[in-house]
Amino acid sequence: MLVSTYSICACDLGARQWGVAVQSRVLAVGCIVPWAKPLAGAIATQSWANPRYGPDGLALLREGLTAAEVVERLTAADDERAQRQLGVVDAEGGSATYTGEKCKEWAGGRTGPGYAAQGNILLSGETVDALAETFVATEGKALPERLLDSLHAAQEAGGDRRGQQSAALLVVGPEQGYAGLSDTFVDLRVDDHEQPLAELRRLLGIHRDVFADRHAGVETARAGSGGA
Repeated sequence: MLVSTYSICACDLGARQWGVAVQSRVLAVGCIVPWAKPLAGAIATQSWANPRYGPDGLALLREGLTAAEVVERLTAADDERAQRQLGVVDAEGGSATYTGEKCKEWAGGRTGPGYAAQGNILLSGETVDALAETFVATEGKALPERLLDSLHAAQEAGGDRRGQQSAALLVVGPEQGYAGLSDTFVDLRVDDHEQPLAELRRLLGIHRDVFADRHAGVETARAGSGGA
């Protein structure tokens, strides 16, 4: 399936969180692109997406491979890698992105400490620049908000040149989910909507209201850790 989209994988080591945010002009992008495991890392698989990159990549991250090593291992074993796009952030905040030479223009990615941003079939590279620059500029905010802010900035910079349809936000942290028995902190999906990012923002607001104690606990722990 051609998943033409833009996404960002990122982490907040102080909050012990890893996550992925994504928007695309395809139905239900959240069931394909975002993957994350606490204390391991986060992965986005897109373009002519290989869904095995998610679980296989997380398994490699749990073994201790770096983001760059995971990208190399996954793509080297894939005969269709020229059509793939991949972003990875590892347990230590290392990052890597990959864009195959047959991905449709505009396609490319940027990385920095704690994030990997990538996109394909975009109006221009300004979309990926906006993902990266907004993530860096919002340091100090909670990870879910930083990821969503990055998506909004990317859309304002041009986004997917075909338009909008679906979006997703996945953030994980050890025992930060429901009743402390789950590692899934936020898992929100907008599968088909004229304004998926606005709808995702609305859902995140509801999530904050419903699970206020959970959000407060993570933010207190993050403040006590001394930073992002």
